[in-house]
Amino acid sequence: MLTLTASALLLDMDGTIVNSDAVVERCWRRWAEEHGLDADEAMKIVHGRQGYATMAVLLPDRPMELNHEDNRRMLAAETADVDGVVPITGAPAFMAALAALPHALVTSADRALAEARMGAAALPMPQVRVTAECVGASKPDPEGFLKGAAELGFAPEDCIVFEDSEAGITAGKAAGMRVVGVGPRAAAHAPDVSVADLSHVLIETSADGGITLRITTAG
Repeated sequence: MLTLTASALLLDMDGTIVNSDAVVERCWRRWAEEHGLDADEAMKIVHGRQGYATMAVLLPDRPMELNHEDNRRMLAAETADVDGVVPITGAPAFMAALAALPHALVTSADRALAEARMGAAALPMPQVRVTAECVGASKPDPEGFLKGAAELGFAPEDCIVFEDSEAGITAGKAAGMRVVGVGPRAAAHAPDVSVADLSHVLIETSADGGITLRITTAG
């Protein structure tokens, strides 16, 4: 058992508290195939980034305005498709325990997509949320996490990030925050702590009103 303390938690959505892999696979495999890309290889990097940023990595010579156009269409398709969207194991209890404690959602999804997926997973939407519209740069840039910490009123070093992707873990570390990796994708990218799912995290209120995490680590 590992114990961590923090003033606030910053939560990624997809792959961290919401399992949307089925939708992501459907939409991104279709896009990759339409552009003559190896869908299996494309799926290795789509997680964590905003769509246009993923497209820029996969098609580096493509004009960025085309990526933004495709991104808008992709967001619409993903928002309309919630078949198979479910909470990550342990997420309902995890979010319930956080209800009265400082926390924020920091996601590469836009507001509509975040609301659709959190609703489909029957998870409460945090009052503080940093969505795609709120930032000028996608993860792995730390902007989103820094904005989340600032809106909550805490220093980066007093926050803990929960993430599942390489881009998100990189962003959290670049923000100067500790990172708890959730699931098998995260474990491969050296988070500070790794858990199989959120059932391995117990949240308590510490004596000073902060957050204490009791973590059963993976592996």
